[in-house]
Amino acid sequence: MLTPQLVTLLSDQALIAIIVVIAAVLVAGTAGLVVSRRRRSQLPQATQPARLDTAEPTVGEDAEEPRDTPTRTLEDTELPAESPAATIEKPESAQGRLVRLRARLARSQGSLGKGLLALLSRDKLDEEAWEDIETTLITADVGVAPTQELVEKLRTRMRVEGVGGAQARDILREELIALVDPSLDRTLKVSRKEMQPAVVMVVGVNGTGKTTTVGKLARVLVAEDKHVVLGAADTFRAAAADQLQTWGDRVGVRTVRGPEGGDPASVAFDSVKQGIEEEADAVLVDTAGRLHTKTGLMDELGKVKRVIEKTAEVDEVLLVIDATTGQNGLTQARVFAEVIDVTGLVLTKLDGTAKGGIVIAVQRELGVPVKLVGLGEGADDMAPFDAEQFVDALLD
Repeated sequence: MLTPQLVTLLSDQALIAIIVVIAAVLVAGTAGLVVSRRRRSQLPQATQPARLDTAEPTVGEDAEEPRDTPTRTLEDTELPAESPAATIEKPESAQGRLVRLRARLARSQGSLGKGLLALLSRDKLDEEAWEDIETTLITADVGVAPTQELVEKLRTRMRVEGVGGAQARDILREELIALVDPSLDRTLKVSRKEMQPAVVMVVGVNGTGKTTTVGKLARVLVAEDKHVVLGAADTFRAAAADQLQTWGDRVGVRTVRGPEGGDPASVAFDSVKQGIEEEADAVLVDTAGRLHTKTGLMDELGKVKRVIEKTAEVDEVLLVIDATTGQNGLTQARVFAEVIDVTGLVLTKLDGTAKGGIVIAVQRELGVPVKLVGLGEGADDMAPFDAEQFVDALLD
């Protein structure tokens, strides 16, 4: 029979056993939770779909393919197709250019020749008729002195030879050709010599078309299979270097340029140096446009020329004149010739005016030949000047 003391003792022991069991169960559960967390941390994370804007390779992507996959050789690899090369234009030949430009010149300058022929073909050439002839020539920018010289010769021949009509045209043609002076040396010195390229500087006032002239001249030389380098020494006008480089890229010609607002003489020097390294035939240097009244800017042209000559001789200094400016262009030419040794003239926009007499006036004033003429905005609208073809275009 259990005594009360024994019952109390057994109850205490049972309570203790229950507490121990509960504690054991709690410890075991906690340990299992920790192990479970550790295992989950060691497993690779589930691959999330790559976002399009931040697509990056994730761990394990390279395991999708077995490691024993054969390595591809260069021959087995499909390389990306090469980007198409820039299209290089082929400039028009000199012969085709001359034929087309002569026709264009005849259309734009024909009024001068027609006016003179109409006056010379009159039945009676009195003083009034000769005064009209003088007015026509002066209006066409031939200049006072050349006009008086031409009229005097025409009067003498017409009186002595007593001719008219078709003969009058022949006499006018002969005298105009003599006035334009075909004896002047109009060849461009653009051939490589003594292990150095020919160097051509292009100068003029703002807006005459110097950069365009350099680009068109490059096309003329490329058509003759010459190796050309362009120098963008016009560092003051915005986008001048870009414009010149565009001209060069079209015919596969290198353009040397410097920082905007940089030293033009430095760019010119680097251009010539590059031409020497490439064994080029010619280096064409574009210069900044400047008003002929700005003494400082004009003096800078002399500096550019002197810096170039530390490396190579300057073979040509081409002065670009806008034919539409008439006598103002003549004044510009006179000032440039005083500052730098001009060797040749380029007349641009000759198709936009009936005043072709500027050819005669500027040559007579400077004693320098017109070597190139521009007759339009097309890429190949420039050609060497020919005295006889010019006069024939006037009289056609």
